[in-house]
Amino acid sequence: MLLCATLAATTVAPAQAGTSNEPLTVAAASLPEVAVPDLLDPNGEPQLSGQGADQPDAVAPDTDDNDDTDAAVPPVKRNADLASLVEQYRASDAGSHELDCLAVGVYFESKSEPLQGQLAVGQVIANRANSGGRFPSSYCGVLFQRGQFSFVHGTSLPSVPHAGRQWQTAVAIAKIVDQELKDSVVGNALFFHARYVSPGWRLKRVASIGNHVFYR
Repeated sequence: MLLCATLAATTVAPAQAGTSNEPLTVAAASLPEVAVPDLLDPNGEPQLSGQGADQPDAVAPDTDDNDDTDAAVPPVKRNADLASLVEQYRASDAGSHELDCLAVGVYFESKSEPLQGQLAVGQVIANRANSGGRFPSSYCGVLFQRGQFSFVHGTSLPSVPHAGRQWQTAVAIAKIVDQELKDSVVGNALFFHARYVSPGWRLKRVASIGNHVFYR
């Protein structure tokens, strides 16, 4: 999980973000919680079948008995059903070092969260990398920023069982975030913490998903 140098290890603290002249606001305590589809089984695995969700648009390949080429890959529809996107992009190999870092962040911070919660964590990491100098400009840089992620020790990331379904889901989420295929309800949030801590941040609360509360 994200942590703050002066708070519990389950927070991503605004103290690391640098000084800002913008006024900070405290979100109203009555903000509604984000409704999250029940996508987890008792073991924390997403249920991708029998959900009744719309599938992404697909273009059927032309059928030609004399055509020996592979069938066309269905195009990806942006903001399609998240479970369907995860099913399409689930893999053991993230494909690049940067995507591997993003997937590791999603895995260790939210692998037991609903898919929307995992997407939100990935979005925060991406938001930091794209914040224009406020944070490191890469996913790996964001993870290795001092005092932010409790699972990061030294100059290497912890090992992950790549054959595990939770890791493969994290890889899918990383690809979805990186390609901006699905909007997250947390929008441009830059911080989050676990529900069971109360850091008292003077920040705008934007969403609550699963076990995490997100702030801008």
